Amino acid sequence: MNTNDVSHSFITLGFGLATVVVVMAVCMWISVRQQKLTVVDTAWGLGFAAVAIVSVFVTQRGDGMPGTQTLLLVLVVLWGVRLALHLHARNSKLPEDPRYKAMAEADGRSFAQVALNRVFLPQGIAMFLVATPVMVGMNNVGTKPVLGWIGALVWLVGMFFETVGDLQLARFKADPQNQGKLMDQGLWKYTRHPNYFGDACVWIGIWIVAASSWFGLLTVISPIAMTIFLTKVTGAALNEKGMRETKPGYDDYVRRTSGFIPLLPKKG
Repeated sequence: MNTNDVSHSFITLGFGLATVVVVMAVCMWISVRQQKLTVVDTAWGLGFAAVAIVSVFVTQRGDGMPGTQTLLLVLVVLWGVRLALHLHARNSKLPEDPRYKAMAEADGRSFAQVALNRVFLPQGIAMFLVATPVMVGMNNVGTKPVLGWIGALVWLVGMFFETVGDLQLARFKADPQNQGKLMDQGLWKYTRHPNYFGDACVWIGIWIVAASSWFGLLTVISPIAMTIFLTKVTGAALNEKGMRETKPGYDDYVRRTSGFIPLLPKKG
């Protein structure tokens, strides 16, 4: 990657940042009108798809390899749109997420202030950070095909775990006989968070596609940040805190089941 390619990447990063701001501003406006912070869950997937689409148009005049641009566009849009549709369909049928509700009630400020400072601004920053391989990778020159294939394969593994895990959980919850029970079947038998594991794999795969240049390699902060968010910040950590309080037998499930990477369940 030469100086022109780096400058093109910075231009793409600038347009990507503007896209994140617009998406988050519009979704925050909807959130405030509906008094529902879970709108940000839908915004998360849509924001990445929007960044990928805008990046393609911005890099048309740059030196990005068309094959890499197309691959990154397809990988990100498929993942983002699927996730947004899944979360919107789930959240639209439910009241406010208890985690968001507790956040809004404990803060002591107006709903709009909580939405901006505690939800949309932090997640907008995280979105831009995680999306950097998409914006930089579209400006790569001389992309190695093997990295494209490896990245796409890792992405496919991630999409399998995320999509199938979400589908299995939705079907489990839809059965009235499972009300109050713990989901420990299917992929959930091997990891307590197949959807989060899949999410991490998706972004590792996208980073691998972008890693053909030294600038693309630097965007390794993206899958690292996503994995930390999923395991330590907004994902598994918050989810498990609530599960321990509401699901009988959850501690035993934790003992026998891997917390992230799929493994055979422990016996005894």
